[in-house]
Amino acid sequence: MSKLLKERERGSLIIISGPSGCGKGTIINEYLRNNRDHAWLSVSCTSRKKRPGDEEGVNYYFVTKEEFEAMIKEKKFLEYAVYNGNYYGTPKEYIESRLASGIDVLLEIEVQGALQVKEIIPEAIFIFVMPPSMEVLRDRLVGRETENREAILGRFKRAYKEINEVTKYNYVITNDKIEEAVLKMQSIIISEKCRVDRIEEVYLGNEEEEIHELLRDDKSFINKDVEI
Repeated sequence: MSKLLKERERGSLIIISGPSGCGKGTIINEYLRNNRDHAWLSVSCTSRKKRPGDEEGVNYYFVTKEEFEAMIKEKKFLEYAVYNGNYYGTPKEYIESRLASGIDVLLEIEVQGALQVKEIIPEAIFIFVMPPSMEVLRDRLVGRETENREAILGRFKRAYKEINEVTKYNYVITNDKIEEAVLKMQSIIISEKCRVDRIEEVYLGNEEEEIHELLRDDKSFINKDVEI
């Protein structure tokens, strides 16, 4: 049986942002756990130092400030931004090849970088992850025990600015219960793949005309008044 629709096989570029401590990384990891065959998380470069538990090539590619600036000059980034005095950027390498092969590419990036991508690739899917409240965000940042008071205050202050940019995204997810947040992300991506603008071609040819003629000649229809 032939299909009526030929859908675009290219993967989707999915941008995920939100304040530090909102839990966007946890949502992404849970989503990938169930979708590893057709989704891939791009690993960013950063000039910040490793934290306890960080793995090279898993959390980030860690480079020096000088190395990062050299990569900027060589135009190796899809986007980059400065956050808390450190560079963060998305290497172009591997992203295009995965999209072309039908793999969805997820980018977990800051708002500044996301807006750069939106100018270049407006058809990407932009998702903003929101904390349930600023009190919860504060507790999550303090509970990490990885930064001093001054750094936490800096992240908290920046969170206000980032949340004010939410209207520039396509979707917002409040991360109150992780299971519900992951389900919302899954639903967003599935619905995006059902968009009419993903259709490349509608097949209505000779086979469909033949089926129509067979139905017209079919004597088994009881209701003779039905017009086909």
